Amino acid sequence: MTAELLVDARAIRKEFGGLVACNDIDFTVERGAIVSLIGPNGAGKTTFFNMLTGAYTPTSGEIVFDGRDIVGLPQHKITALGIGRTFQNIRLFGAMTALENVLVGMHSRLRSGLFRSLARTPLQRREEKDGRAQARELLAYCGLSPRAEQQYARHLAYGDQRRVEVARALATNPKLLLLDEPTAGMNPKETIAFVDFVRKAREERGLTVLLIEHDMRVVVEVSERVTVLDYGEKIAEGTPDEVTADERVRSAYLGTKPVS
Repeated sequence: MTAELLVDARAIRKEFGGLVACNDIDFTVERGAIVSLIGPNGAGKTTFFNMLTGAYTPTSGEIVFDGRDIVGLPQHKITALGIGRTFQNIRLFGAMTALENVLVGMHSRLRSGLFRSLARTPLQRREEKDGRAQARELLAYCGLSPRAEQQYARHLAYGDQRRVEVARALATNPKLLLLDEPTAGMNPKETIAFVDFVRKAREERGLTVLLIEHDMRVVVEVSERVTVLDYGEKIAEGTPDEVTADERVRSAYLGTKPVS
């Protein structure tokens, strides 16, 4: 039986002037899988993420998400379709509390329009109350302590900022969760806990997870399939064991000449 594809990207190309950041990449993600996109700095990984989320429009190619072509759609519509993400460099609203940051993530799921928000209708008040309760649940789910909910995001410790960012991404109710360098800056204990969290979130929330990650221990531990980019080209794809044994991957990471 063929697995159902949640993401089916074909011949994706992105050019910035004369620079080809992604060169005709084919990439698929099966529904319910945990997969990794790896490669050296400048390989095109974040550019590819940005095309999946609508931040960039591919120069050419097709991206089908959950049966719908999403190329050219604005970011908020892609988010509403079910793609949530975190960023390599944390992008929280520093002057908002942790709770408020998560509420921002819920915006695409709220039913109250501008009139109801201004008029403070019963529906709007009830939705706001329910939203705050859900935001608190998400923050707790991601490991943030209750006393940190009302702290400004800029005052939180780095690890807690990461937790808030993941909670905000989950608040969009995603089908696909994109994690860009999620363990950057974490100590070994935090990294192990995060790997366990990703597995738990997949199982309990029915998520499909795609992550960019430099820590190969994390990649091997959590991924079911790994795709490797180098200079915008896909050079390898397979299980973690297959990819780590590939001489082209060793060459890309270590700068050694592949064995002929």
